[in-house]
Amino acid sequence: MKRIKEKHSIGMRWFHWVNFPLLMIMIWSGLLIYWANDAYSIAIFGYKIHFFSDQFYALLKMPFRLAEGMAWHFLFMWFFTINGVLYVFYTLVSGEWRQLVPQKKSFREAWQVLLHDLHIRKMLPPQDKYNAAQRIAYTAIILMGFGSLVTGLAIYKPVQLNWLAWLCGGYNMARAEHFALTIGYVFFFCIHIVQVIIAGWNNFRSVITGFEIIKTGTQATKLKTHESSKK
Repeated sequence: MKRIKEKHSIGMRWFHWVNFPLLMIMIWSGLLIYWANDAYSIAIFGYKIHFFSDQFYALLKMPFRLAEGMAWHFLFMWFFTINGVLYVFYTLVSGEWRQLVPQKKSFREAWQVLLHDLHIRKMLPPQDKYNAAQRIAYTAIILMGFGSLVTGLAIYKPVQLNWLAWLCGGYNMARAEHFALTIGYVFFFCIHIVQVIIAGWNNFRSVITGFEIIKTGTQATKLKTHESSKK
């Protein structure tokens, strides 16, 4: 038999899906700004390798559109900030934060989750709504969002908010930190997509509808027996 179980509230789903296009717009407009001054590179044996080649910008049709990139970035940063602040406020009021914040055992169990996903470990550690790795990742992304806001404001108003730029280590350091956080978002997004695929359709559907289908009775027993036989 199967039964339907509520997993994600409408509030959590709303903030999740609103944040996705906002973050994409922020990254896209940020690339337009960065393209105007491709300052960062990695030096290997004296040869500088830039993060993005001219072919990359040509593929995405990103010419020098600094003014347009800044206009989009500075507009949508407010929507990104408001959505993030409301999300944190919602988790605090609703009590969802209890299932998001890492526990003492989370870092140990996160390693076990990683080994399980790599098919090195057969047994998945006990988990609630979110496993240990998810707790760490979702908390980290909130802290990263706060970091992007602080460094972004330091870059946006380096004179008026000179004290904020000073806290970030100066204008150039704030810009580098802002760029590093953006790279972190991209890595998080790629890993998140892989995790969604591994988790399967039932998990993805719950993020859309808020409900997941739980197998009970005979089907659940057969599933457990099948999993035990593989151990």
